[in-house]
Amino acid sequence: MNWILALIPVLVLALFVLALFRRREEARGYAQSHRERFNAKQRGSHKARLQYPDIDLSKCIGCGACVRACPEEGVLSLLHGQAVVVHGARCVGHGRCADVCPTAGIDLTLGDLADRNDLPALEENLEAVNVSGLYVAGELTGFALVRTAVTHGTAVAEAVARQRGHHNSNGHQHDTHDADDPMELLVVGSGPAGLACGLRAKELGLRSLMIEQEDRIGGTVAGYPRRKMVMTQPVDLPLHGRLPKLTYQKEELIDLWEEVSQTNDLPLRTGVRMIDFQRNSQGTFIVTTTQGTLHAKNLCLALGRRGTPRKLGAPGEDLPKVSYSLLDAESYQGRRVLVIGGGDSAIEAALGLAEQPGNEVTLSYRKKAFNRLKARNEKRIQQAIKQNRLDVIFESEVEQIEPAEVLLRSGVNGNTQRRTLANDEVFIFAGGIPPFSLLEEGGVSFDPNDRPGPSDSTGKNTGMLTALVILLVCAAAMFGWVTWYRAYYDLSATVRAGSPEHGWLRPAGPLGLTFGVLACVLFICNLAYLVRRSPKWGRWIPGTLKQWMSGHIFTGLLAFLCVLFHSGFTVRDAVGGHALVALAIVVVTGTIGRYLYAFIPRAANGREMDLDDLCSQLANISSQWDRSGRGFGAKVHLEVDALIHAGRWRPGFLSRLWALVSGQFRLRRVLHNLRAQGQQDDIPTEELNRTLMLARKAYRLSQMAAHYEEVRAVLSSWRYMHRWLALLMVLLTAVHVVTAIWYAELGGVSVVIGDGP
Repeated sequence: MNWILALIPVLVLALFVLALFRRREEARGYAQSHRERFNAKQRGSHKARLQYPDIDLSKCIGCGACVRACPEEGVLSLLHGQAVVVHGARCVGHGRCADVCPTAGIDLTLGDLADRNDLPALEENLEAVNVSGLYVAGELTGFALVRTAVTHGTAVAEAVARQRGHHNSNGHQHDTHDADDPMELLVVGSGPAGLACGLRAKELGLRSLMIEQEDRIGGTVAGYPRRKMVMTQPVDLPLHGRLPKLTYQKEELIDLWEEVSQTNDLPLRTGVRMIDFQRNSQGTFIVTTTQGTLHAKNLCLALGRRGTPRKLGAPGEDLPKVSYSLLDAESYQGRRVLVIGGGDSAIEAALGLAEQPGNEVTLSYRKKAFNRLKARNEKRIQQAIKQNRLDVIFESEVEQIEPAEVLLRSGVNGNTQRRTLANDEVFIFAGGIPPFSLLEEGGVSFDPNDRPGPSDSTGKNTGMLTALVILLVCAAAMFGWVTWYRAYYDLSATVRAGSPEHGWLRPAGPLGLTFGVLACVLFICNLAYLVRRSPKWGRWIPGTLKQWMSGHIFTGLLAFLCVLFHSGFTVRDAVGGHALVALAIVVVTGTIGRYLYAFIPRAANGREMDLDDLCSQLANISSQWDRSGRGFGAKVHLEVDALIHAGRWRPGFLSRLWALVSGQFRLRRVLHNLRAQGQQDDIPTEELNRTLMLARKAYRLSQMAAHYEEVRAVLSSWRYMHRWLALLMVLLTAVHVVTAIWYAELGGVSVVIGDGP
């Protein structure tokens, strides 16, 4: 034991120094996350367009797996030791964050749908709530990812097959129907959702047809610019299987889809546009198209959300030089180009055109700044602006388009100015008008009150409950065993050798050795969780991280029970005894980390949310005063922001302590100055008092969040204790096993594990 006592101070001091360095880096990282989150709220990029990662702070343990897994930079970050959404507008629905979360603490949703009137009311199987047999798949549901669209299309075909009782998977359609009978499924649109639906319907033997208004399949994807990366995740396509590559450019994916449809003789008509549809009294859909009328028992609308390009309404917009999409930037060289819009499509088009020789590219955007761009597009456009490769005119709108020039009106929110640009080409990326009116005329509801309530996931069995029940039974059995043989286990370790049961109950006996070997096997299974978490190797291992997390906890606790049996419920002054103590601490710290640690970070992030609400109230008051011509509102806004952010994320403890003490004096001074300024500007007393009250409350909330952060920083040491003691435990166990085998070879099995010489 002496060498252990000598090593303890070194280990404790080393861990303490590492913890201080880690805390400094952590504080810097959290400060950056806090600034990014604040800036995102200022720019409006914190709100999701469609998909949204919904984080359950009661489950989040701050492992950061979701942050590392997200392919879109800046969507998620860590704050107060938990995951938070920063740039929600950048989320495109990859869903990797939910896939890699080991505690099922994150889910990909459409956010708050209470006020959304741009999403159809659908059942869980994608059927319209008030139109039986009508299904909506793909982008129209709010999910834009190719993989999700394929899943939707497949699910629709399977739902139709279940309703009609057709589960024939031999690929042959039924020939028992009359030729005049309506088909069983009509699919409108040949994007990823429509194609998957048509292929799965063919595979299930449904009498189906797919129509596409363009001359080739692909839907929205076919309209993307040349060589655009459109898929970055694996997907299974019906009648084809897993696509062989993880990433596909537009041309590769379209060619593959065409090959699959031709190989499987998919019933498809291109150049056919749906005009409208209605359902007759017999429950059959009558679909009017540009090439006649079609009859179907079930209808799948996979139309996408872009619909008709949105026009500006400016004179000259019908000139031949005006386009609403860009398929190939290389076709435009030596041209004076104006790109209108501020979304990712506009930015990518402007950058692509600016790279072509001889082009002079100008980007016109009606807002003050870009606020909904992907991180990589934002970096690229900022770099292009600095390098003068293109010109960006913010707060500008097109007033008139002429054959050789364009008239812009800038300074929309200020002094209006007009600017004339020499111009050869105009590209308008103002979004599209979704085909919502077509769906509404067909009976599809967009009323939020018609949407089914969210599925209740409370109490859903993730496997952990079953595992804990098994552990409880094992622990109860262990207690019963010890009680039955208490005459042996009550003896001290030095006198147990004289007991008749010692031969088979001792650590080196048949029972003790069996549990020792089982514990080692469980250790190996437990450590395999680290491999599964690895971004490089984990994707080759089956099972979700949630399942592996549950297995990690289960094997750790069961191994501890096995080691107790193996040791004979005694802790000896030997390597094996030291390993048992380390294992006990690892189990305790792991339990704290999994089930107790999240309370403090959740409280800190809760104060951050309350603080955001207060700041929003102050901003509203400030904007009202600014609109009335007073400058006091902007001053209040700036002073309060500076007050609540001062000193919050300083890396040193003493500097944070000083910021806490001096903050009270700074608060009084700021409030005194604001009151004097408000009285001088004739701000009504009631409004002034309310503003100062909100400012004082905002500062206190910021201090409460800071206090919680300090407590969380102390509690977060469990994770490092857990990791380093787990490593120490593994090393001690390895030494223990090697020593046991060594002495067994020298002196026989009687000296193995715990019975050492």
